[in-house]
Amino acid sequence: MSTTTLKIVIAEPSAIICNGLETMLKRLPGMRVQVIEITNIESLTEDIRTHRPDILIINPSIPGNFTAPHLKEMTGCTEMKCLALVYTAVDHSLLRHFDDQISIFDNADELKLKLERLHTPAEEEGENDEQQTLSAREKEIVVCVVKGMTNREIADRLFLSTHTVITHRRNIARKLQVHSASALTVYAIVNKLVELKDINN
Repeated sequence: MSTTTLKIVIAEPSAIICNGLETMLKRLPGMRVQVIEITNIESLTEDIRTHRPDILIINPSIPGNFTAPHLKEMTGCTEMKCLALVYTAVDHSLLRHFDDQISIFDNADELKLKLERLHTPAEEEGENDEQQTLSAREKEIVVCVVKGMTNREIADRLFLSTHTVITHRRNIARKLQVHSASALTVYAIVNKLVELKDINN
């Protein structure tokens, strides 16, 4: 991460969880974080519109009738990343619209990694270094693509939004300089992500 300050809004009715998460975020090494807490959910959309955060960490049961994409659209914060804060059993259909999720059991390293992955622009951080390195999530998506799954099917399988799947696929194409399904299949086989029998099936 660079020296820029990462603006994070936490939308969570529990003050204990809110304060704990804020303390953890502010102690992450090598990151400058500005945290805004929203415990009054009535003013959620207005507060997001006012603060325009880089990342929204939100209890997934809060939006009610609004999905994460709707929230981005309503507040005009289309670039904002939405992280689901999970600490109870949650309907997986609720999670598919989020860019990622964090658990209250995540440690500081896991939390930092997720924030960096969401916030680091594709062009930053030395493209040559990451040219061939796909994240675990991107490898999962490569396998799904090679098996012939559609973006919608991949989204359902991995509990992501279709938009997030498309973004991952764009990043994969850029990192690997691969722009066809056949070339991606060759990459997947060479790197032992899939076996021929998986594709034939």
